[in-house]
Amino acid sequence: MEIRVLSNNKDERKLSFIMKDTTPAFANTLRRIMVDEVPTMAIEDIEFRKNNSILYDEIVAHRIGLIPLTTDLKSYNLPEKCKCKGEGCARCQLKLTLKASKGSGIIYASELKSKDSAVKPVYPKMPIVKLLKGQSLELEATAVLGKGKEHTKWSPCLAFYKHKPIIEIGNVKNPEEVVEKTHGNIFEIKNGKLEVIKDNLFKYDLAGIVEEVSNGEVKVKYDKDIIFYMESWGQLSCKEILNQALKIFDETFDEFNEAVKKAK
Repeated sequence: MEIRVLSNNKDERKLSFIMKDTTPAFANTLRRIMVDEVPTMAIEDIEFRKNNSILYDEIVAHRIGLIPLTTDLKSYNLPEKCKCKGEGCARCQLKLTLKASKGSGIIYASELKSKDSAVKPVYPKMPIVKLLKGQSLELEATAVLGKGKEHTKWSPCLAFYKHKPIIEIGNVKNPEEVVEKTHGNIFEIKNGKLEVIKDNLFKYDLAGIVEEVSNGEVKVKYDKDIIFYMESWGQLSCKEILNQALKIFDETFDEFNEAVKKAK
């Protein structure tokens, strides 16, 4: 298989690349492992000490549970794979605390104090609740590693793929309308002729509309090459997610291979 990177954001939260000499089955397997199997940290349990805000405990807990946390996979184990067998220890659990008593103001994710500086809210300005005069919120939260297949709060990214598009442009008599209908994202007009914006070709889905608008003068075909896109929610970088997904793929394949040998 040959892989060519198309774009990679400086903050490592978006990545796109072309996969050559592979199949949609492999691309979809990789996508599902990324979304469902790569573990991240998220808050699972909350013990409320005080909450007289306008929101019930359950609503506050739900909002806090969905706050993405930066994840250190080297320092923590999945509860079911930990030596404590999931009972709870420093290798599979992390405590975070929140103590707020404001006259009037919004409590943000940044006010969650973690006992591990490597694990903290990805987006400090995510609002949790607004406290009015005389209201307060005090709690202790427990974060653990989990997988997206158990709950979406543990899912590390969005991932999808499509076949590489090939565009053939004929004698287009209404180039301005084609550019307008595709929102200027894919086509541009040069010297009175319709041309493709090469840097944007792989970013947008044409969805067949261009063939209709151009009266069949623009044809969209698809190559066997696969364009893969991923966007991290911030718990892990795209590189970490991809490497971890490939590691899980190899481990799963080895387990399957051993199971087949034993079945014989």
